[in-house]
Amino acid sequence: MKKRVFSGARPTGRQHLGNYLGAIQNYVSLQDEYDCVYCIVDIHALTTLEDTSGLQKNIHDMMLDWLAAGLDPKKSILFVQSHVPEVMELHTLLSMVTPVGWLLRVPTFKEKIKLQPQNVNYGLVGYPVLMTADIVLYKAEVVPVGEDQLPHLELAREIARRFNNLFGDTFPEPQAKLTSFPMVLGLDGKEKMSKQLGNDVEIALSPEETTKRVMTAVTDPARKFRDDPGHPEVCNVYALHGHFNAEQLEDIGKQCRAAKIGCVECKTLLAEKINSALVPLRERRAALAAKPEYIKEVLADGAKRASVIAGETLKEVKQKMGLL
Repeated sequence: MKKRVFSGARPTGRQHLGNYLGAIQNYVSLQDEYDCVYCIVDIHALTTLEDTSGLQKNIHDMMLDWLAAGLDPKKSILFVQSHVPEVMELHTLLSMVTPVGWLLRVPTFKEKIKLQPQNVNYGLVGYPVLMTADIVLYKAEVVPVGEDQLPHLELAREIARRFNNLFGDTFPEPQAKLTSFPMVLGLDGKEKMSKQLGNDVEIALSPEETTKRVMTAVTDPARKFRDDPGHPEVCNVYALHGHFNAEQLEDIGKQCRAAKIGCVECKTLLAEKINSALVPLRERRAALAAKPEYIKEVLADGAKRASVIAGETLKEVKQKMGLL
């Protein structure tokens, strides 16, 4: 029997190259080896989102990109977090056994306080408990994470372990599947690719739009003129060649260091390779976009299938806590 994987992502709308390289490709590859449960975590989004007017569109666009990239509703359970309300109930029950001190020392909580001092809400503090509920509600055994996310998963394991110690063996302690989540810098060459920062390249852009975006990318800041030798190791355009043009990477590096290829040429070639790689995805996306009701059907079916698992888990939890 396949082990169950759970992973969730905030509804950020149309996905960019960072999302694609860092998470979506991995989601797709896990489908054949694991029983996968993938969730768009809209309740989590509310901890930092004060304007929810675009939330439904973001959910639709995100799932459209996921499906176009290869996530298969016949292989995986794909749904929206709030469509399975049992997760909120389990969150409440787990909060009764989670020490406040555990939550207050979470590094990301301290970071969020600095980013949104005007909105330090209860949900922000309890975020790790809801994250734990997401995972253990489906009795997931494996969670794909990068090394930087290990502390969050360890807290989920501690909460599950504490519940098991208090009420009897109920939840498997989720194990990390360390995955390579490449850090994709944005077009500014400074920060991680982010829609919020405006330094992203959406995978659903047209070839012309993609080329236009790539041509704005900052390259080697020390290279002022075409004849100056470059330093590809500090250039994000070169790093992206590694993902979309690996067969020419070494040669491009040599040409750059010898000033035999300019930044404009390098970016033009990268745009061509990105567009070539994304042709199948964009064709599938266009076909799916022509059937808007299909996304709703996928999400409804996913929520239905997830609810079966969630209902069984919640019943067991309530029985062990003496609530049934």
